[in-house]
Amino acid sequence: MLRYIGKRLMYGLLVIFGVVTLVFFLFNILPGDPARMMLGQRADAESIEIINRDLGRDKPLGIQYLSYLNDLSVISFHNNKDSESHWYLDDEKYFPYATLLKIGTTSVVAKMPYLRRSYQSKRKVSEIIGTAFPQTAVLALTAMAFALVIGILLGTLSALHKGSWIDRLTLFLSTLGMSLPSFFAAILIAWFFAYVLADWTHLNMFGNLYSVDDYGNGEYLNLRNLILPALTLGIRPLAVLVELTKNSMLEALSQDYIRTARAKGMSRYRMIFRHALRNAMNPVVTSASGWLAGLLAGAVFVEYVFDWKGMGVVIVDGLEKYDFPVVMGAILFICILLVIINIIVDILYGILDPRVRLE
Repeated sequence: MLRYIGKRLMYGLLVIFGVVTLVFFLFNILPGDPARMMLGQRADAESIEIINRDLGRDKPLGIQYLSYLNDLSVISFHNNKDSESHWYLDDEKYFPYATLLKIGTTSVVAKMPYLRRSYQSKRKVSEIIGTAFPQTAVLALTAMAFALVIGILLGTLSALHKGSWIDRLTLFLSTLGMSLPSFFAAILIAWFFAYVLADWTHLNMFGNLYSVDDYGNGEYLNLRNLILPALTLGIRPLAVLVELTKNSMLEALSQDYIRTARAKGMSRYRMIFRHALRNAMNPVVTSASGWLAGLLAGAVFVEYVFDWKGMGVVIVDGLEKYDFPVVMGAILFICILLVIINIIVDILYGILDPRVRLE
């Protein structure tokens, strides 16, 4: 088992290293000069040169790459004579670290990964992500809960009424949900429920989890703003879970123990919910865990349309402003999150089914 876990951890580290390398070189060869974007109309050659030197963009690309890896690593090397290479370690309260070893003018330190600062706001990227990610997490969890509850209900009804109008309607809605692009679905749902039916729904086309009180009493929790983005984000997993629940239920209902229970006179309600549905949930829960990871990473378009202040808005704003550290940090954070979730799921598979460890 330890060997199996070690292999999965190694694969995860290799994936993260590959994404770090790809993201760094991709964003460092893109057209556009962050220094010019920061200076605007005041940009002149001398000022641009100073900003690029401050950002470390005046050095060869290979040196920039090694410096970026050094910043991201939990074990990093720093030249004590070069204050620019470790300026963020000057204040331990600002950036906690522990010196492990000193070799001449080089210090080996243990620290948290440093995602650098925003070009525009000068805030640490980790702070920006720490503010935005909880919003995305709430949205993704709500969308997944909606998809699970409605998907299991519709899938069960469709299996119990196979071939009926309920089954055909469910199949049509599932196909429609899978075929709608997220960006188009977000615009359509926002327009219909928050504009056409606004007098009845009282929903907002744009909004965040917290709204500012009009009377100066600070912020308050506004769950109404969560309804439309969660509905939009949950459509695709809902469509998949409906069909998956239906097929699993049909398979469970065809098993011998169900026929035996029916022959012994067990009530239909108890037979379905106590036996068939319970055994049909394994593939549904497995799919839901994978979809949850996908929702955490794929909420960009939905958040942007509804102006939900999550990771999606952070990434889009960063791209518009050439704020590369923010975009790179957000992508790496999402990648690491997906890798961790996949490793946990793989380990659970290995515990539940020993045959998986032999692969």
